[in-house]
Amino acid sequence: MQFLVYILVYPFLWIISILSFRLLYLFSDCIYVLMYYVIGYRRKTVDDNLRLVFPDKTETEIVQIRKKFYHHLCDMFLEMAKTMSISENELKRRFKIINPEEFKRLESLNKSIILIFGHYASWEWSIVIQNYINFKGLAVYKKLANPYFDKLVRAIRSKFNTSLISTKETISYINNLESNGIKSITGFISDQSPKVSADVYWNDFMGIHVPCFTGAERLAKKLDFTTAYLKVTKVKRGFYEAEVITLAENSLEYPDYKLTDIFLREVEKQIYEAPEYYFWTHKRWKHREKLAKQ
Repeated sequence: MQFLVYILVYPFLWIISILSFRLLYLFSDCIYVLMYYVIGYRRKTVDDNLRLVFPDKTETEIVQIRKKFYHHLCDMFLEMAKTMSISENELKRRFKIINPEEFKRLESLNKSIILIFGHYASWEWSIVIQNYINFKGLAVYKKLANPYFDKLVRAIRSKFNTSLISTKETISYINNLESNGIKSITGFISDQSPKVSADVYWNDFMGIHVPCFTGAERLAKKLDFTTAYLKVTKVKRGFYEAEVITLAENSLEYPDYKLTDIFLREVEKQIYEAPEYYFWTHKRWKHREKLAKQ
């Protein structure tokens, strides 16, 4: 059944990938109408999230953010498919690193790098980063249940020489590189909601007390890596800029959870500036009720 789903969906994805950008975004506008007005894809989750973190906004303001978000979401879904056929030059034109010299400076420290992202603007096209660095590029991802789509995702995200590693193999993979003298830069999306356990770290995110993912920080401190944040901004439709912001040249100097806190504040600033580009369909605040039980 998984293979059947794959062979039925793959041709559709390939056709999308070879569309011109003009047709791609025209198609995105059509998908928006279907997703927003007909299907109402995760509308309740989006509404709940927006009202939770923006209690002072009017209903009109919430609706405006919501509509802009769904337009962006449709664009992003199709841009992911477009990655299957996009050229390196075209991707570099549409996803620009505005301060690549910071990558070079960090590499000169001769320490591997942990690069933290948020679910903001575009993280899929960040695979172009490998063209700006000498270190081996890695991206941590959660393995898909369908092995055929998992293989496809790995192929797409690895087409510009970035290696995908699953969450379970991250530590062993990086340790092996280090033991062989290979420096790396590893990307983590770190604003997701972790499983709640007795030792989970809690802090405020967008004014709501929630458990926080600390894996990137813990790995940086365990292996004495530098830590940086990739601030991705949407300039206009189909065009993004990314700025490398160094959080710590020596991660060991920071007290526990400090780097995680700094990262969360950086993501918050972007959300407050342009909330429509955050990933509101994600249930980031689903465990907030746990606080009352502690």
